[in-house]
Amino acid sequence: MIIVMKQGYKESELDEVMNAVVGAGGQNHVIRGVKRTVVAVSGEETVLRTIPFETFEGVESATAILKPYKLASLEGHDERSRFELAPGVVVGGPEIVLMAGPCSVECPETMREIARGIKAAGCKVLRGGAFKPRTSPYDFQGLGEEGLKILSEVGKEHGLATITEVMDTRDVELIERYADIFQIGARNMQNFSLLKEVGRTRKPVVVKRGLAATIKEWIMCGEYILAMGNPRVLLCERGIRSFDPMTRNLFDAAAVAVAKSETHLPVIVDPSHAGGSSKWVEPISRAAVAIGADALLIEAHPHPEKATSDGAQTVRLEHLDEIINGLRPTAAD
Repeated sequence: MIIVMKQGYKESELDEVMNAVVGAGGQNHVIRGVKRTVVAVSGEETVLRTIPFETFEGVESATAILKPYKLASLEGHDERSRFELAPGVVVGGPEIVLMAGPCSVECPETMREIARGIKAAGCKVLRGGAFKPRTSPYDFQGLGEEGLKILSEVGKEHGLATITEVMDTRDVELIERYADIFQIGARNMQNFSLLKEVGRTRKPVVVKRGLAATIKEWIMCGEYILAMGNPRVLLCERGIRSFDPMTRNLFDAAAVAVAKSETHLPVIVDPSHAGGSSKWVEPISRAAVAIGADALLIEAHPHPEKATSDGAQTVRLEHLDEIINGLRPTAAD
């Protein structure tokens, strides 16, 4: 249910609404927008509908939302969510936020070279994994806390925000100390304990779509984070599993459009994982921008052939600027 407060309402009137919701066994999530204040209510709809909220002083309207994602739904929102990923880095606005970096954090020297290159290309967020989920237990698993330190230090040196993947509830507090943005990987999309844990923080969270997840399942995972009180959620389309071996995954462009029409959340695209080859990064990025993506998450490295992981889908650093410049005409349209 969405309860819209009148302009100029009193806080006591808002308290009356919230107390009634709690009394009916529901939960309140207050959204204070530029134009109006909305109370997103979750709970047993049949019980909540018995409360005559529209007769309360200060209430303009009360509307039941039939969709299971009550908080992520576009219903009840005047505008799409727009928030800071880090000071000065706003997602959900007119500017497409560019995030780039290696799949895995490497030595400080390489990370500094990458940071200089991506910043020169127009990127504002440095990506890099410190804990790497790999198909084989014998593959490189990341540098752990040392990788987080490198990512944080290099990001600060170059004025870049940082994003890294969190895989375990036990690592949330550690990563929160070092990174600006949490990334929930595709394999952990339905790790509900982890979703709840990052939901208790107030840092932005990127939720990657699972390899075989429906759009509804993907959005519901974002709902878990919102329900814990963290409003800064981004949905990331990174390709789903397909029968066709020509690409690593199948980039579902329609999913971007659906998520944008169904939710108020920013939607981003990872073209590197979607295609699985560096040669597909540019066309997938153009398609993502054309269909309305709010941000791109690109793997970049000065020497992809020497990267510790995912070298085949990583663009050469010197080509990143060329790719980004090629997006400008599409973004302008």
